[in-house]
Amino acid sequence: MKCVATQEQAGTDLIEQAQAGNSRAIARLITQVENDPTAARRIIGVLYPATGRAHIIGITGPPGSGKSTLVNELAKTLRNDGRLVAVVAVDPSSPFTGGALLGDRIRMRDLAGDTGVFVRSMASRGSLGGLAQATAATVKILDAAGYDAILVETVGAGQAEVDIAAAAHTTVVMEAPGMGDDVQSIKAGILEIADILVVNKGDRPGANRTAKALELMLHLGLPADTGHHGPSATPALTEQNGQGDGLSWMPPVLLTVATTGQGVTELTAAINAHRAYLHETGEWQRRERRAAARKLKPAARTVPGELNARVPADERAAIIEQVATRQLDPYEAVETLLGQLPGFVFTDVSSEK
Repeated sequence: MKCVATQEQAGTDLIEQAQAGNSRAIARLITQVENDPTAARRIIGVLYPATGRAHIIGITGPPGSGKSTLVNELAKTLRNDGRLVAVVAVDPSSPFTGGALLGDRIRMRDLAGDTGVFVRSMASRGSLGGLAQATAATVKILDAAGYDAILVETVGAGQAEVDIAAAAHTTVVMEAPGMGDDVQSIKAGILEIADILVVNKGDRPGANRTAKALELMLHLGLPADTGHHGPSATPALTEQNGQGDGLSWMPPVLLTVATTGQGVTELTAAINAHRAYLHETGEWQRRERRAAARKLKPAARTVPGELNARVPADERAAIIEQVATRQLDPYEAVETLLGQLPGFVFTDVSSEK
Protein backbone atom coordinates (compact mmCIF):
# COMPACT_ATOMS: atom_id res chain seq x y z
CA MET A 1 0.00 0.00 0.00
CA LYS A 2 2.84 2.36 0.85
CA CYS A 3 4.44 1.69 -2.54
CA VAL A 4 1.17 2.49 -4.36
CA ALA A 5 0.75 5.69 -2.35
CA THR A 6 4.31 6.70 -3.20
CA GLN A 7 3.68 6.09 -6.91
CA GLU A 8 0.48 8.12 -6.81
CA GLN A 9 2.27 11.00 -5.08
CA ALA A 10 5.07 10.84 -7.64
CA GLY A 11 2.44 10.96 -10.40
CA THR A 12 0.76 13.96 -8.78
CA ASP A 13 4.08 15.77 -8.46
CA LEU A 14 4.81 15.08 -12.13
CA ILE A 15 1.46 16.51 -13.20
CA GLU A 16 2.02 19.64 -11.09
CA GLN A 17 5.48 20.10 -12.57
CA ALA A 18 4.08 19.71 -16.09
CA GLN A 19 1.41 22.33 -15.43
CA ALA A 20 4.17 24.64 -14.24
CA GLY A 21 5.84 24.23 -17.64
CA ASN A 22 8.62 21.78 -16.73
CA SER A 23 9.54 20.25 -20.09
CA ARG A 24 11.07 17.12 -18.56
CA ALA A 25 7.86 16.42 -16.62
CA ILE A 26 5.78 17.01 -19.77
CA ALA A 27 7.92 14.54 -21.73
CA ARG A 28 7.56 11.89 -19.00
CA LEU A 29 3.77 12.29 -18.89
CA ILE A 30 3.56 11.91 -22.67
CA THR A 31 5.62 8.72 -22.48
CA GLN A 32 3.23 7.37 -19.85
CA VAL A 33 0.09 8.05 -21.91
CA GLU A 34 1.75 6.44 -24.95
CA ASN A 35 2.58 3.23 -23.11
CA ASP A 36 -0.03 2.81 -20.36
CA PRO A 37 -3.81 3.31 -20.94
CA THR A 38 -4.43 3.23 -17.17
CA ALA A 39 -1.93 6.04 -16.62
CA ALA A 40 -3.49 7.95 -19.54
CA ARG A 41 -6.89 7.78 -17.89
CA ARG A 42 -5.53 9.06 -14.57
CA ILE A 43 -3.42 11.84 -16.10
CA ILE A 44 -6.09 13.15 -18.46
CA GLY A 45 -8.70 12.93 -15.70
CA VAL A 46 -6.63 15.35 -13.61
CA LEU A 47 -5.55 17.68 -16.42
CA TYR A 48 -8.75 17.84 -18.46
CA PRO A 49 -10.35 20.80 -16.60
CA ALA A 50 -7.24 22.88 -17.38
CA THR A 51 -7.46 22.24 -21.16
CA GLY A 52 -9.36 24.06 -23.88
CA ARG A 53 -7.25 27.21 -24.10
CA ALA A 54 -4.62 26.30 -26.72
CA HIS A 55 -5.14 26.86 -30.43
CA ILE A 56 -4.61 23.44 -32.04
CA ILE A 57 -3.31 23.73 -35.60
CA GLY A 58 -3.20 20.62 -37.76
CA ILE A 59 -0.72 20.36 -40.64
CA THR A 60 -1.42 17.60 -43.14
CA GLY A 61 -0.65 16.73 -46.73
CA PRO A 62 1.09 14.13 -48.90
CA PRO A 63 4.63 12.90 -48.23
CA GLY A 64 7.25 15.21 -49.69
CA SER A 65 5.11 18.36 -49.61
CA GLY A 66 7.38 19.94 -46.99
CA LYS A 67 5.27 19.64 -43.83
CA SER A 68 8.13 19.45 -41.32
CA THR A 69 10.03 22.33 -42.89
CA LEU A 70 6.91 24.49 -42.91
CA VAL A 71 6.11 23.57 -39.28
CA ASN A 72 9.63 24.67 -38.35
CA GLU A 73 9.16 28.07 -39.98
CA LEU A 74 5.63 28.47 -38.64
CA ALA A 75 6.78 27.74 -35.08
CA LYS A 76 9.47 30.42 -35.37
CA THR A 77 6.94 32.97 -36.63
CA LEU A 78 4.50 32.18 -33.82
CA ARG A 79 7.34 32.52 -31.31
CA ASN A 80 8.12 35.96 -32.72
CA ASP A 81 4.55 36.88 -31.75
CA GLY A 82 5.39 35.94 -28.16
CA ARG A 83 3.43 32.70 -28.04
CA LEU A 84 4.50 29.45 -26.41
CA VAL A 85 4.54 26.79 -29.12
CA ALA A 86 4.40 22.98 -28.94
CA VAL A 87 4.89 20.64 -31.90
CA VAL A 88 3.58 17.07 -32.09
CA ALA A 89 5.01 15.30 -35.13
CA VAL A 90 3.64 11.86 -36.04
CA ASP A 91 5.82 9.50 -38.08
CA PRO A 92 4.67 6.22 -39.65
CA SER A 93 5.69 2.95 -38.02
CA SER A 94 7.06 0.13 -40.15
CA PRO A 95 4.49 -2.65 -40.59
CA PHE A 96 7.39 -5.11 -40.68
CA THR A 97 9.64 -4.11 -37.76
CA GLY A 98 7.32 -1.77 -35.83
CA GLY A 99 10.08 0.85 -35.78
CA ALA A 100 9.82 4.52 -36.77
CA LEU A 101 12.56 6.96 -37.81
CA LEU A 102 11.05 9.96 -35.95
CA GLY A 103 13.04 12.13 -38.32
CA ASP A 104 10.81 15.20 -38.27
CA ARG A 105 12.93 16.72 -35.51
CA ILE A 106 15.94 16.73 -37.85
CA ARG A 107 14.16 19.35 -39.96
CA MET A 108 13.22 21.30 -36.82
CA ARG A 109 16.71 21.71 -35.41
CA ASP A 110 16.35 25.51 -35.64
CA LEU A 111 13.95 25.26 -32.69
CA ALA A 112 16.52 23.62 -30.42
CA GLY A 113 17.51 25.76 -27.47
CA ASP A 114 14.31 27.82 -27.46
CA THR A 115 12.67 27.15 -24.08
CA GLY A 116 9.38 28.49 -25.45
CA VAL A 117 9.12 25.59 -27.93
CA PHE A 118 8.43 21.95 -27.08
CA VAL A 119 8.84 19.32 -29.82
CA ARG A 120 7.63 15.75 -29.47
CA SER A 121 7.84 13.07 -32.16
CA MET A 122 5.73 9.94 -31.88
CA ALA A 123 5.23 6.81 -33.94
CA SER A 124 1.82 6.04 -35.41
CA ARG A 125 2.12 2.46 -34.06
CA GLY A 126 -0.19 1.17 -36.74
CA SER A 127 -2.98 3.72 -36.21
CA LEU A 128 -4.69 4.89 -39.38
CA GLY A 129 -5.99 8.37 -40.13
CA GLY A 130 -2.64 10.18 -39.96
CA LEU A 131 -2.36 10.37 -36.15
CA ALA A 132 -1.11 8.14 -33.34
CA GLN A 133 -3.39 6.63 -30.70
CA ALA A 134 -1.89 8.89 -28.04
CA THR A 135 -1.93 12.13 -30.06
CA ALA A 136 -5.13 13.49 -28.47
CA ALA A 137 -3.88 12.80 -24.93
CA THR A 138 -0.52 14.39 -25.77
CA VAL A 139 -2.24 17.53 -27.04
CA LYS A 140 -4.25 17.75 -23.80
CA ILE A 141 -1.08 17.53 -21.70
CA LEU A 142 0.52 20.34 -23.73
CA ASP A 143 -2.67 22.39 -23.54
CA ALA A 144 -2.80 22.05 -19.74
CA ALA A 145 0.93 22.92 -19.57
CA GLY A 146 0.14 26.38 -20.93
CA TYR A 147 1.21 26.27 -24.58
CA ASP A 148 -0.66 28.85 -26.65
CA ALA A 149 -0.35 27.13 -30.03
CA ILE A 150 0.02 23.39 -30.62
CA LEU A 151 1.10 22.32 -34.12
CA VAL A 152 0.15 18.74 -34.95
CA GLU A 153 1.92 17.36 -38.01
CA THR A 154 0.37 14.18 -39.39
CA VAL A 155 2.10 11.38 -41.24
CA GLY A 156 2.08 11.74 -45.02
CA ALA A 157 -1.70 11.61 -45.37
CA GLY A 158 -3.75 10.32 -48.27
CA GLN A 159 -7.21 11.44 -49.30
CA ALA A 160 -8.96 9.40 -46.60
CA GLU A 161 -6.66 10.19 -43.66
CA VAL A 162 -8.62 13.09 -42.23
CA ASP A 163 -8.65 12.48 -38.46
CA ILE A 164 -6.74 15.72 -37.94
CA ALA A 165 -9.89 17.70 -38.82
CA ALA A 166 -11.61 16.39 -35.69
CA ALA A 167 -8.55 16.95 -33.50
CA ALA A 168 -7.60 20.50 -34.58
CA HIS A 169 -9.29 23.88 -34.48
CA THR A 170 -7.54 24.98 -37.68
CA THR A 171 -6.50 22.47 -40.36
CA VAL A 172 -3.82 23.45 -42.86
CA VAL A 173 -3.72 21.18 -45.91
CA MET A 174 -0.54 21.27 -47.96
CA GLU A 175 -0.04 20.51 -51.61
CA ALA A 176 3.00 20.86 -53.85
CA PRO A 177 3.45 21.25 -57.60
CA GLY A 178 4.40 18.21 -59.63
CA MET A 179 2.67 15.68 -57.37
CA GLY A 180 -0.21 14.81 -59.69
CA ASP A 181 -2.63 16.27 -62.19
CA ASP A 182 -5.59 18.56 -61.49
CA VAL A 183 -7.78 15.56 -60.69
CA GLN A 184 -5.92 15.24 -57.36
CA SER A 185 -7.46 18.50 -56.19
CA ILE A 186 -11.03 17.17 -56.41
CA LYS A 187 -10.57 13.82 -54.65
CA ALA A 188 -12.68 13.33 -51.53
CA GLY A 189 -11.51 14.02 -48.00
CA ILE A 190 -8.50 16.30 -48.01
CA LEU A 191 -10.09 19.30 -49.74
CA GLU A 192 -13.16 19.24 -47.49
CA ILE A 193 -11.19 19.37 -44.24
CA ALA A 194 -8.97 22.31 -45.21
CA ASP A 195 -9.46 25.57 -43.34
CA ILE A 196 -6.37 26.89 -45.11
CA LEU A 197 -4.81 25.48 -48.29
CA VAL A 198 -1.08 25.88 -48.84
CA VAL A 199 0.81 25.21 -52.03
CA ASN A 200 4.37 24.77 -50.79
CA LYS A 201 7.49 24.87 -52.97
CA GLY A 202 5.87 27.87 -54.60
CA ASP A 203 9.10 28.72 -56.47
CA ARG A 204 8.81 25.59 -58.59
CA PRO A 205 7.21 25.41 -62.06
CA GLY A 206 3.51 24.65 -61.88
CA ALA A 207 2.94 26.13 -58.40
CA ASN A 208 0.58 28.85 -59.64
CA ARG A 209 -1.33 26.32 -61.72
CA THR A 210 -1.79 24.09 -58.66
CA ALA A 211 -3.05 27.08 -56.65
CA LYS A 212 -5.49 28.05 -59.40
CA ALA A 213 -6.83 24.48 -59.59
CA LEU A 214 -7.53 24.53 -55.84
CA GLU A 215 -9.19 27.95 -56.05
CA LEU A 216 -11.37 26.69 -58.88
CA MET A 217 -12.58 23.76 -56.82
CA LEU A 218 -13.37 26.06 -53.90
CA HIS A 219 -15.40 28.37 -56.14
CA LEU A 220 -17.39 25.43 -57.42
CA GLY A 221 -18.63 25.08 -53.86
CA LEU A 222 -17.80 22.75 -50.99
CA PRO A 223 -20.28 19.98 -50.14
CA ALA A 224 -22.94 21.50 -47.89
CA ASP A 225 -23.23 18.51 -45.58
CA THR A 226 -19.60 18.35 -44.44
CA GLY A 227 -20.34 20.92 -41.72
CA HIS A 228 -16.65 21.66 -41.40
CA HIS A 229 -16.46 25.34 -42.34
CA GLY A 230 -19.65 26.58 -40.75
CA PRO A 231 -23.35 26.42 -41.51
CA SER A 232 -23.11 27.66 -45.10
CA ALA A 233 -19.64 27.35 -46.59
CA THR A 234 -20.38 28.63 -50.08
CA PRO A 235 -18.48 31.18 -52.16
CA ALA A 236 -21.61 33.37 -52.35
CA LEU A 237 -21.28 34.14 -48.65
CA THR A 238 -17.52 34.52 -48.40
CA GLU A 239 -14.50 36.20 -49.91
CA GLN A 240 -11.45 34.40 -51.22
CA ASN A 241 -9.16 35.81 -48.51
CA GLY A 242 -11.09 33.95 -45.83
CA GLN A 243 -12.81 37.03 -44.46
CA GLY A 244 -16.47 36.28 -45.05
CA ASP A 245 -19.67 37.85 -43.75
CA GLY A 246 -19.50 35.99 -40.42
CA LEU A 247 -21.64 33.08 -41.62
CA SER A 248 -18.94 30.84 -43.01
CA TRP A 249 -15.28 30.54 -43.86
CA MET A 250 -13.82 30.24 -47.33
CA PRO A 251 -10.39 28.56 -47.14
CA PRO A 252 -7.71 30.84 -48.62
CA VAL A 253 -5.12 29.36 -50.98
CA LEU A 254 -1.58 30.51 -50.16
CA LEU A 255 1.81 30.01 -51.78
CA THR A 256 4.83 29.32 -49.57
CA VAL A 257 8.48 28.36 -49.89
CA ALA A 258 9.19 26.71 -46.55
CA THR A 259 12.95 26.42 -47.11
CA THR A 260 13.26 30.23 -47.23
CA GLY A 261 10.30 31.22 -45.07
CA GLN A 262 8.56 32.94 -47.98
CA GLY A 263 4.80 33.21 -47.41
CA VAL A 264 4.94 32.00 -43.79
CA THR A 265 4.00 35.44 -42.43
CA GLU A 266 0.88 35.41 -44.62
CA LEU A 267 0.10 31.86 -43.47
CA THR A 268 0.39 32.93 -39.82
CA ALA A 269 -1.98 35.84 -40.50
CA ALA A 270 -4.50 33.45 -42.06
CA ILE A 271 -4.26 31.11 -39.06
CA ASN A 272 -4.84 34.05 -36.70
CA ALA A 273 -7.80 35.18 -38.82
CA HIS A 274 -9.33 31.70 -38.68
CA ARG A 275 -8.91 31.58 -34.91
CA ALA A 276 -10.71 34.94 -34.62
CA TYR A 277 -13.46 33.64 -36.90
CA LEU A 278 -13.94 30.55 -34.73
CA HIS A 279 -14.39 32.65 -31.60
CA GLU A 280 -16.54 35.36 -33.18
CA THR A 281 -19.03 32.95 -34.75
CA GLY A 282 -19.21 30.35 -31.96
CA GLU A 283 -17.61 27.79 -34.28
CA TRP A 284 -14.88 27.15 -31.68
CA GLN A 285 -17.42 25.71 -29.24
CA ARG A 286 -19.15 23.77 -32.01
CA ARG A 287 -15.86 22.08 -32.84
CA GLU A 288 -15.26 21.41 -29.15
CA ARG A 289 -18.63 19.65 -28.98
CA ARG A 290 -17.82 17.64 -32.10
CA ALA A 291 -14.49 16.60 -30.57
CA ALA A 292 -16.28 15.69 -27.33
CA ALA A 293 -18.76 13.52 -29.22
CA ARG A 294 -15.86 11.78 -30.94
CA LYS A 295 -14.30 10.94 -27.58
CA LEU A 296 -17.46 9.01 -26.68
CA LYS A 297 -17.18 6.74 -29.71
CA PRO A 298 -15.64 3.87 -27.71
CA ALA A 299 -18.91 3.59 -25.80
CA ALA A 300 -20.94 3.46 -28.99
CA ARG A 301 -18.65 0.81 -30.49
CA THR A 302 -18.79 -1.31 -27.35
CA VAL A 303 -22.55 -1.77 -27.55
CA PRO A 304 -23.60 -0.82 -31.09
CA GLY A 305 -27.18 0.44 -31.29
CA GLU A 306 -27.89 -0.25 -27.63
CA LEU A 307 -26.57 3.10 -26.43
CA ASN A 308 -28.74 5.21 -28.75
CA ALA A 309 -31.80 3.07 -28.01
CA ARG A 310 -31.57 3.25 -24.21
CA VAL A 311 -30.04 6.68 -23.54
CA PRO A 312 -32.24 9.60 -24.69
CA ALA A 313 -30.73 12.00 -27.20
CA ASP A 314 -31.01 14.98 -24.84
CA GLU A 315 -29.07 13.10 -22.15
CA ARG A 316 -26.33 12.20 -24.64
CA ALA A 317 -26.19 15.81 -25.80
CA ALA A 318 -25.94 17.04 -22.20
CA ILE A 319 -23.00 14.72 -21.51
CA ILE A 320 -21.27 15.85 -24.71
CA GLU A 321 -21.73 19.48 -23.64
CA GLN A 322 -20.21 18.70 -20.23
CA VAL A 323 -17.15 17.19 -21.90
CA ALA A 324 -16.84 20.15 -24.28
CA THR A 325 -16.98 22.63 -21.38
CA ARG A 326 -14.51 20.62 -19.27
CA GLN A 327 -17.04 19.78 -16.53
CA LEU A 328 -16.55 16.07 -17.24
CA ASP A 329 -13.51 14.27 -18.62
CA PRO A 330 -13.97 11.80 -21.51
CA TYR A 331 -13.38 8.72 -19.37
CA GLU A 332 -16.04 9.75 -16.84
CA ALA A 333 -18.42 10.51 -19.69
CA VAL A 334 -17.99 7.02 -21.16
CA GLU A 335 -18.56 5.47 -17.74
CA THR A 336 -21.71 7.58 -17.26
CA LEU A 337 -23.14 6.50 -20.60
CA LEU A 338 -22.32 2.83 -20.25
CA GLY A 339 -23.51 2.81 -16.65
CA GLN A 340 -27.04 3.46 -17.90
CA LEU A 341 -27.09 0.15 -19.78
CA PRO A 342 -28.55 -2.66 -17.63
CA GLY A 343 -26.09 -5.42 -16.80
CA PHE A 344 -23.14 -3.68 -18.44
CA VAL A 345 -19.83 -3.95 -16.59
CA PHE A 346 -17.44 -1.12 -17.48
CA THR A 347 -13.97 -2.03 -18.71
CA ASP A 348 -11.25 0.51 -19.31
CA VAL A 349 -11.17 2.23 -22.69
CA SER A 350 -7.89 3.60 -23.99
CA SER A 351 -7.73 7.15 -25.34
CA GLU A 352 -9.24 7.91 -28.71
CA LYS A 353 -7.42 9.70 -31.47
